[in-house]
Amino acid sequence: MGEGDWDAVVALESDAYTGLGLSEGRTALRSRADASPDTCFLLETADGPAGYLLALPYPAGRYPDLERPEETGFRSGNLHLHDIVIAPAYRRQGLGRRLVAHLDRTARSQGYERMSLVAVGGSERFWSARGFTAHPDAVASGSYPAGAVYMSRTVPAAAVPSPLPEAS
Repeated sequence: MGEGDWDAVVALESDAYTGLGLSEGRTALRSRADASPDTCFLLETADGPAGYLLALPYPAGRYPDLERPEETGFRSGNLHLHDIVIAPAYRRQGLGRRLVAHLDRTARSQGYERMSLVAVGGSERFWSARGFTAHPDAVASGSYPAGAVYMSRTVPAAAVPSPLPEAS
């Protein structure tokens, strides 16, 4: 993410999370990206930014406080997928899955062992379908709403290519 991308990221985040009471604002979002720029991505189309993903190393079982910017980075084998947003016009096209697959490859190449996230807004089913397991008692009351669920999984191994069919 470049300096000129932040207005679009903030607008996407606000559109996605203000209605849920979860919008963090520019300072907090940037602090998360600054903590791990190599694991944060902007999804660009010919029309401009269409989504983003923010992930940062965080101790397993813990997660960022939505009301405070990150003040320190963590060394951890766990990569926390803090935020992923796809613009409404680009949803249901598989772009979220592609961003997560890109994060999987990045996590694997950087030696992360686990990934975690906090599912909000009814997204637990989406994340379960991607191999994440819920830990229902891990999210304390506070800046996350009731129903928020901490989830985690191992970083998937590299996909093994299918063998080519033999010529007859």
